[in-house]
Amino acid sequence: SMKYIFIIFGFFLSVSCACTQNGAGAKQKETFTVYGNCGMCKKTIETSLEDVSGIAWADWEIESKEITVKFNPDEISLDDIQKRIAAVGYDSDTHRAKDEVYNNLHGCCQYERP
Repeated sequence: SMKYIFIIFGFFLSVSCACTQNGAGAKQKETFTVYGNCGMCKKTIETSLEDVSGIAWADWEIESKEITVKFNPDEISLDDIQKRIAAVGYDSDTHRAKDEVYNNLHGCCQYERP
């Protein structure tokens, strides 16, 4: 029946909209230094912020050692973002990774610690 088709269509519509929820309302953009060396570092740093509620996107530049993050401050704080990055082994100017996590990084990823 037609009614049944509309119910299914409505369901798919709500499912597809749920995917864009991540980063919806992201209105704050911050750039800060994260120490690292290479493409492997870039992947680890950016992946630490993937699928995190409130974060729209993150981009870490190898040359400048700077990450730019666009996020919704109502859902996640800059402090929490920096903690997540430190948790995977990367220092910023405000948060230091635990030594054991840093020591477990691949050899080419062990950057000069400030």
